[in-house]
Amino acid sequence: MKYKLVIFDLDGTLVDTIADLGAAANAALAAKGLPQHAPEAFRGMVGHGVRNLMKQAMPEALREDEQALDALLEVFLAYYLEHIDERSRPYPGIPELLAELSAAGVQLGVASNKFQAGAAKLIGRMFPGISFTAVLGGRPGVPLKPDPAVLDEIRARAGVSCTETVMVGDSGTDMATAERAGVAAIAVSWGFRTREQLGDAPRIVDSVEQLRDLLLAE
Repeated sequence: MKYKLVIFDLDGTLVDTIADLGAAANAALAAKGLPQHAPEAFRGMVGHGVRNLMKQAMPEALREDEQALDALLEVFLAYYLEHIDERSRPYPGIPELLAELSAAGVQLGVASNKFQAGAAKLIGRMFPGISFTAVLGGRPGVPLKPDPAVLDEIRARAGVSCTETVMVGDSGTDMATAERAGVAAIAVSWGFRTREQLGDAPRIVDSVEQLRDLLLAE
């Protein structure tokens, strides 16, 4: 089998999380008396960590106010952890794909810009029967994607080479992370970015079946 380690992005790749992210962001904005956004508006805000998400959600005039952002983020994090899986769901076919990869002896990892507690909790809730070599989100002192540090860390834990590793994600950030880490990359078109926005990706798949064929190829 070509790949011994598959590292997945989380939001927009494994799980459709936009409804819960948007609800938490709007709850935080409402708590601070700030304007809220339509749920679909958050698709363009996610993918760069929750601090950046809330900064984009704030009125532009407040975005340089770090104290206001800290207060908003505190409310968001508390609400989101409490309601993290109310409307979030794995994309159809993803649980079965993960189970098949695991049964074939492929190691699984998650590299997310979601904060660590949120990433770990969501993976545990969405895929309770799947064993992951590592589930890594945003952590103090560790740069977010597209810095390759998170991929390097997962690969080191798995004990596999760059040529035996592939990154699967739904954004240009994921593709850039893979390139900087020296590993293969596959973009999925069902996530939070359009196919046109993934135009520079080395490979793009439109279905879980297509992804499966690439990941389990000999």
